Amino acid sequence: MDNFIQTNKIYSKQRFDKDLQYYKFCLYGFLKNFRFFDAFILLFFLETGLTFLQIGTIYTIREIFVNILEIPSGIIADSFGRRRTMIFSFISYIISFVIFYFATKYYLFVIAILFYAFGDAFRTGTHKAMIFEYLKIKHWEDQKVYYYGHTRSASQIGSAISSLVAAAIVFYTGTFRLIFICSIIPYFIDLLLMISYPKELDGELKEFKTDLIKHQFKKVFKTFIRSIKNIHILKITANLSVYSGFFKISKDYLQPILQTFALSLPLIFAVNEKQQISIVVGVSYFVIYIITSVAARNSGNFSSLFKNVTKILNLSLIFGFLMGIFSGFFYNTKFVFLSIIFFIIILIIENIRKPIGIAYLSDKTDKKILATILSFESQVKTLAAAIFAPTIGFFADKYGVGISLIIVSILVLLISPVYFLKSKNKN
Repeated sequence: MDNFIQTNKIYSKQRFDKDLQYYKFCLYGFLKNFRFFDAFILLFFLETGLTFLQIGTIYTIREIFVNILEIPSGIIADSFGRRRTMIFSFISYIISFVIFYFATKYYLFVIAILFYAFGDAFRTGTHKAMIFEYLKIKHWEDQKVYYYGHTRSASQIGSAISSLVAAAIVFYTGTFRLIFICSIIPYFIDLLLMISYPKELDGELKEFKTDLIKHQFKKVFKTFIRSIKNIHILKITANLSVYSGFFKISKDYLQPILQTFALSLPLIFAVNEKQQISIVVGVSYFVIYIITSVAARNSGNFSSLFKNVTKILNLSLIFGFLMGIFSGFFYNTKFVFLSIIFFIIILIIENIRKPIGIAYLSDKTDKKILATILSFESQVKTLAAAIFAPTIGFFADKYGVGISLIIVSILVLLISPVYFLKSKNKN
């Protein structure tokens, strides 16, 4: 939860009990990030024979489908109960993992990603609502930031440990495919955890009406149109979302770069190439998760170095895209280690600028429509990611990963002045 980085400044003392439900919330966050395939997903797709463009279209389908389903997800959760919605979400994830394990054709991967998108759309906001409902019941509503920050930290630990476990699975089995079946275990435990949640976290159940869903779609569309007309909000949103979309899609391209680096090393401890790749990728992702976590926690300190928030957002935007160019250049010239370093900087920048940008956007927005504007920001990020995914994939197929990063980074860098923020808007 990037925008909750200033927790300790806001609350010097926690005023809630770490009861059984608190640990259930933390365990949920820890387990749901045990997606063992995260660190190897692109390598898995490539090993099955998919092209980069096909992989890009799979990512695009995921982004669009999640975005569409998120619109009615709140209404459905309120009608059928949040716990029940979460249970269906985890069942959908598990079905997705099973299909991924057996899939060998492109259309099967598309089906798998649709089930995964369904799980994603109905999980994220629903569980947050359950946490806030629990705080309301306990009269701890003033502790939202602190309490949610605790559960979020468990998720970050889960991500780091997951990459090491995934590396061990690939190392001992010699296949990427098995990590999907292994991912079923933590997700099944999370499913059982949902069943054990108290019924009062379902919230007040409301009658399900299709008219409400139609109304929600109209509301989102009207908000989108209204937000586009507000040039200032549109520029802030574009400044945030274009980089986030670039980050979300390009981050998986670190995997083939790490694979190239692993294969360039002399074989260690008499292991085979697949085992060496698993060690390098797994350990690298573990370190990266730790670094980005530290970056997110210290983004507030970083922003204090600048008098003007807009300067941070503009400079980090340029710097991030330049890192993409440098990473692609050094990968193409066989300086793979330098390519990895510059790629990691792209990830660090996202974890620093995102909480700063969201806070700035909320400051410039009428609080009555803040949730709507943040939803709009999410929609634009999805749109950006949906465009970047096939674009990067197309150029990667045609010219290679390094040149693809260079081309796309240059393109977004050239159009970035369009959504630069004026320096007069001070923090």
